[in-house]
Order: sequence, then structure tokens, then C-alpha cells
Amino acid sequence: MNSKITSLRPARRRTAVLSLTATAAALALTACQGSGSGSDAAPATDPTTTADRPSATKPHKLLWMGDSIGEAQAPALGAAMKAGGVEFASMAAAGGGGVVGEIAAPTWDALPKELKSFKPDVVAYQVTTYDWGSTDEQRAAYERLVKTVNDAGADLVIVSAPPFKVDDFYKPHEAAIKTAPKSAEAVAAKHPGKVRFLDASALWGTDTTAAKAQRSKDGIHSCQQGSAAFAHWFGEQLKRQYGFAPAPVDRWATGAWTGDKVYGQLGCK
Repeated sequence: MNSKITSLRPARRRTAVLSLTATAAALALTACQGSGSGSDAAPATDPTTTADRPSATKPHKLLWMGDSIGEAQAPALGAAMKAGGVEFASMAAAGGGGVVGEIAAPTWDALPKELKSFKPDVVAYQVTTYDWGSTDEQRAAYERLVKTVNDAGADLVIVSAPPFKVDDFYKPHEAAIKTAPKSAEAVAAKHPGKVRFLDASALWGTDTTAAKAQRSKDGIHSCQQGSAAFAHWFGEQLKRQYGFAPAPVDRWATGAWTGDKVYGQLGCK
């Protein structure tokens, strides 16, 4: 990422400590999260490798995109996907990662290369805190994302961002931040079967200060427990959309990923 982009804002904001308590607490948290539109019983089978899974189900390879919020979610999401037999790669980038406007240049440079090398069948893009622009600019950027991903042979899943604190840095872009998920949803509606929009407020709510939002004290990022909750919820959405069988949370919700360097940089424990 070029210096012009990264200089817009410190790459990460240090959070105060958000304890990831005992293993049982983490599992209870993720197990209690609903799918956002009704709960489904877990499937009787639990595939553990891509080869074991029916070819009709997706994803076999998931590419994750987003900004520093997505970067903090990626370790948990990767652990959950891998436990479910899905190959996982992340392009989430602190200080950028979006697809709208000048800030998006590094994303557009990297995405075709990643699509060609990784060959995902599903790309998941979490609307970033940098998707600034008019509604027309946002829709044009999301349409470009649809075409780029679909032309590479993959489906696109667009996920709304969790609620986050609109501080002095974000305040000038507050209107665009509010319209971005609406623009993304409108674009997704034009491409049924190839693009899906997931409203993450079903998981987080809309109030960044509420306990349900699970934001750390910076009001923006999640620590391990919030990231695990998102990974569990997202797996349930893939189950509803594609027949994907999520792995039980006790197989992935704790482990090496909880010590990922991103959490140390955020001040998580």
C-alpha cells in the first residue's frame, strides 16, 4: 500500500484490553449467536476437508476482503473456514482495503492477481470504513467488484460493516459511510444468484456502544471474542446460502489464531 494511502490514518488503533476468558466462555458466546434470520440445526455430517465435501456446496475456497476491521476478524474466520474444510485467504488491509475512490487503488491492483493465483469460488467483501463517495460512485465501484469477481468464476458475498465509532477522522465522511451498505445492497439485488448481501446488524445491532456490538474500547475493532462471534455467524450465513456445513465451534474457537499478532497490536489479550 502506498504512503499516500497509509498516511490517511494510523494503520491500527490500539484498543484497551478485552479479555478472552476461559474456553467455555468463548464457545458459549459463539454457540449462542443466531444466524440472523432464524436458527438452523447443525447438519449430521461435519466435513473436514475440501475433498470430503459435495462439489455442489460452496465455498471450497474463500477469499476475504476488508479493512482493519476485517483484518481483526480474519484469524477467527480463517480458523472456522479451515475447520469446515475450506481453503481461506485474506486480503483485508489496515489503512485501506476498500473498492471506492482513490483509496481503493491498491485493492484494484492486488485483486486480479489474487483471483488468478488463489482461484476462489466465493469472495466475501466486508464494506469498509473507507468506501467514501457519492451513491453513484459507490454503486459503480461495487458493480466493478461484481464484474471482476464473477468474471474470475467466483460468487460475491457483500457483508455490511459492524457498527463503529465515527470519530473525528471519519466524521467528514459520515454520510458516505451510511450510504455505502445501501448502495452495496442495491447492487447485489441486480445480480441474483451471483451476488449476495448480508446485513451484519443481525449479529451486531447498530449501536457501537451496546454490548451486542462487541466493539473494543476504541469503538472500531473487535478482539478475539468478537471475531469468533462473527466467524460463527458468517458460517451460518454460508450454510443458508450454499449448503456449507460449519464446523462445531469447539473445533476452532480457541487455538493458535487467538495469539495472532493483530490482536497484540490492538492491545487484546
